Amino acid sequence: MKKFTVLTYLVLAAIVLNAQNGKKPLTLDEILKWDRITETHISNDGKYIVYKEEPWKGDPVLKITTPDAKEKASFLGGTKAQITSGSKFVIFTLESRVDTVRSLKLKGTQKDDLPKDKLVVYNFDRNLPDTICNLQSVKVPEKWSSWAFYQTDEPTEKKEDKKEKKKNDKTYPLHIRNLVTGENIIIPAVSDYEMAEENAVLAFISKGDSTFDSGIYLYDLQNKHESKVLPGDGKFSQLTLNKNGTRLAFLGDTSDVKEPKYSVYYWPGADQAAIVMDNSDPSLPSNWEISDNGKLIFSENNERLFLGTAPRKTPKDTTVLEEEIPALDVWVWNEEILQTQQLNTKARDEKKTYLAVIHLEEKKAVQLETELFTNIDLINKGNADQVLAISNRPYAVQTMWEGSPGHNDFYLVNVNTGDAAMIKKDCRARPSASPAGKYLYWYNAIDTTWNTYNLSSGKEYKITESTKIQAADELNDIPNLPGSYRFAGWLENDEAFLVYDRYDIWKVDPTNATNPVNLTMDGRKNRISYRLVQFNAEYGEGINPAETTLLKAFNEKTKADTYFSFDLSKPGKKKVLIEGNYKLNTPLKAKEAEVVVFTKENFETYPNLLSTDMSFKKQIQISDAAPQQNNFNWGTAELVSWRSLDGLVLEGTLHKPANFDPAKKYPMIVNFYEKSADELLSYRMPENNRSTIDYHYYTSNGYVVFNPDIYYKEGYPGESAFNCVMPGVTSIIEKGFVDPKRIGAQGHSWGGYQVAYLATRTNMFAAIESGAPVVNMFSAYGGIRWGSGMNRSFQYEHTQSRIGKSIWEAPLRYLENSPLFTLDKIQTPILIMHNDDDGAVPWYQGIEFFIGMRRLGKPAWLLNYNEADHWPLKIRDKHDFQIRMSQFFDHYLKDAPMPKWMTDGIPATKKGIEMGYELEK
Repeated sequence: MKKFTVLTYLVLAAIVLNAQNGKKPLTLDEILKWDRITETHISNDGKYIVYKEEPWKGDPVLKITTPDAKEKASFLGGTKAQITSGSKFVIFTLESRVDTVRSLKLKGTQKDDLPKDKLVVYNFDRNLPDTICNLQSVKVPEKWSSWAFYQTDEPTEKKEDKKEKKKNDKTYPLHIRNLVTGENIIIPAVSDYEMAEENAVLAFISKGDSTFDSGIYLYDLQNKHESKVLPGDGKFSQLTLNKNGTRLAFLGDTSDVKEPKYSVYYWPGADQAAIVMDNSDPSLPSNWEISDNGKLIFSENNERLFLGTAPRKTPKDTTVLEEEIPALDVWVWNEEILQTQQLNTKARDEKKTYLAVIHLEEKKAVQLETELFTNIDLINKGNADQVLAISNRPYAVQTMWEGSPGHNDFYLVNVNTGDAAMIKKDCRARPSASPAGKYLYWYNAIDTTWNTYNLSSGKEYKITESTKIQAADELNDIPNLPGSYRFAGWLENDEAFLVYDRYDIWKVDPTNATNPVNLTMDGRKNRISYRLVQFNAEYGEGINPAETTLLKAFNEKTKADTYFSFDLSKPGKKKVLIEGNYKLNTPLKAKEAEVVVFTKENFETYPNLLSTDMSFKKQIQISDAAPQQNNFNWGTAELVSWRSLDGLVLEGTLHKPANFDPAKKYPMIVNFYEKSADELLSYRMPENNRSTIDYHYYTSNGYVVFNPDIYYKEGYPGESAFNCVMPGVTSIIEKGFVDPKRIGAQGHSWGGYQVAYLATRTNMFAAIESGAPVVNMFSAYGGIRWGSGMNRSFQYEHTQSRIGKSIWEAPLRYLENSPLFTLDKIQTPILIMHNDDDGAVPWYQGIEFFIGMRRLGKPAWLLNYNEADHWPLKIRDKHDFQIRMSQFFDHYLKDAPMPKWMTDGIPATKKGIEMGYELEK
């Protein structure tokens, strides 16, 4: 047989189309070159914008420009940029060229001998980069300027020196660099270093050499004053400065023992650090110790130091050989956590710590958290006399079947005594503390209300009612309690709580002293969803009601976004800043200037960076990340509507090929998951996707793509998909431009299940790709999600799979919704992709599907990307998947020749040698 390559086939197709419109079809190789904007930074003074363009395969480019689009510099390989607080410098990493590293690997170069990253310090004013080689680490303060700190891995000639370096606690030279004067102080051997958040203060651990003594040091950079906090050698951990750098805490053990027993050291700003807590402290429970797996945290007022403690590890019996110990897992029917989950979280659980506090003035320690609690949080940044704890342990087994939100008991723990008081029992909620520490608040999934608890009075308030504010998800169609639309935040000093419903923003009094106020007023009337945008918001801070804010609004009818300026103190007062047939991102604003960077996009418009001021009147395009788009055939997107078989009015997106001709008959691929119509105006970045078709690739190559929304009926997910999808497909066929004999379907995971189900109910599809599908709900019900160790039952009874009952309560529902049991009805060729390390859907589901098709003599292929998870993540595997899927659809929907991997497979002896892409003629 005569063979010709995929490239030949695509080139021939390209020649035909190119003759028609001067443009060419998009290829999968071209998609690998497609740049995304993966970093965006703006200087505090608003004078400079730094962004990174990054292809799917290849070297990124870091670009430095001004808000009026004057490019100052670009750096191939630049990444991880940080602009200094004073807006004078940008500091970033320069990675080695991808081709250079690849070439060295082909020559057998070892990982440790590959080129190291470089550090670049770029001076905005002088347009001058300074490059530092062999970068090991770098830290740049966010709130103070003129300094940067980095470590270098100095090259060494002797192999034995490298081995010694590895043993030496990852110790490297530390450079303390004044960016303005160029002064560079080098500390020869540093194992750790930390900066204060708000002042120019640095702490570091010196391992010492002939020029610099071992110990812990604090360096006041402003006054050029060095303090020796603790001299000498030791094992040290968790350097922690308070915000302004006047106090320091750390864990240390100055003995020579192999396994350190840490004490807590505290330095109050003078003299030397002293131990304020060790493992003999009476506050520690029996056989507990201070743990370096916890985190030291100063309270905001610096009066307390929080730390982690843990039970001592049980030592191994050294009188028994490893080979003499049985290797097994013991499962117990009523233990709180399933054994597979325990194994999955074992490494984390072995490092679990429990919160304790040291009252620094009294030098008194109190254990706050016990093994009863499953989570604990500080209130008012640690200044409050209580901490918030929750426990789901009494409900752990039942939660396994129910999914979220889990059952919790709420506790307040006294930081002075450690006494815990339960304030609420068995609540389907997760509470939080308000920024100023006056209230606890939570959404109660049972009655769909928001609630508060006044920490000073001990009174609980139900601050919303569903008759007034519909806080719960109105479109919830899973057999579980509906989630909330979340919240915008708290006003300063906890004066009010801002809650979202589906459309509007409500101002709610935390004690019900006043009636709720609808701030946006017209959202529900106009089907516009308003959401608050907070610029440069700091975690744990309230919203200033006097500041004019920005609203991002989504129109459910047009699917378009709008920005509004908005005055929180004047309900209903909004001003349109920018609108149009676009999807808008969440903008970025300079801290000290009225300069904003944002993007707008639709299916045909790349989301390039735009700069403007807060009026949004004049917009300047900063980036041009995908100029090559103009060279390719590019499709369009539109909203379509139809009625489901059970009478619902539905929406979906229809993507037509470039140069669409309604008189032609096009092949079509139906791709869906649940609901995607709201993404009508998404650009859908070209990508060799891990699990779905690329809409631009297929529309550029002459396909129509249809994505229908699905609404589900409890107990009948498969039938629901059929009732929504099939009349949608029929409605598109009736438009006259789709060839009804050349329609394919594609979906992954939940989408993979649904297309597999459709294959058992209709012969309309000429080809189907089904990725990671569940085809046997009986076996999957009792299976394990290996990525988490969780049992899968909850998702059938209460979440996405939507059966709503157990297999013993409704066995027929599991039977009716499982494609495996009606595979004999399938007349459609199936391409299955299911990977052997899938952590979500057990890959034996894909095997059951394939073996069933094989047994019945029906055409099917199974792609298994080795050691890949629920979907392939490596570029090589994603690219391969897209090639094979496109060849599969091209064969069945375009009459293209079948590739060798489909006709002959790839024998195990040829694995990794032959790809089988060649097309048979």
